[in-house]
Amino acid sequence: MTNEHKAALAEGRAQGRAVRAYLEAIEANKPRRGRKRTPESMKARIAKIDASIGDADAISRLHMVQDRLDLVAAIEAAEATFDIAALEDGFIAAAGSYGERKSISYAAWREVGVSADVLKRAGISRS
Repeated sequence: MTNEHKAALAEGRAQGRAVRAYLEAIEANKPRRGRKRTPESMKARIAKIDASIGDADAISRLHMVQDRLDLVAAIEAAEATFDIAALEDGFIAAAGSYGERKSISYAAWREVGVSADVLKRAGISRS
């Protein structure tokens, strides 16, 4: 493999990471329907599970344990912080050539939640 080929592969991986990180960030911050679950409400639900798990039958205990594990994971995800501006900058730098190389259309970017403003700044147009 030539050095140019290795550099192209490394650039492609870096672009893929930048695009993936931004898409995951906008997905995580997308408004959801219904009542918002806060870390406090999830911790209260864990406390209820812990209080009643001792009296539960085997199958109910199994479901309570899984609910508790899901809530702990949701709390960790809710409390995770990231710099959306930095991710957006990385996306803008990478998305144009990544999308061209992978034949990703403007409509596909929009459907996964990328704003028109970000696409414009990335040099991706409707045509």
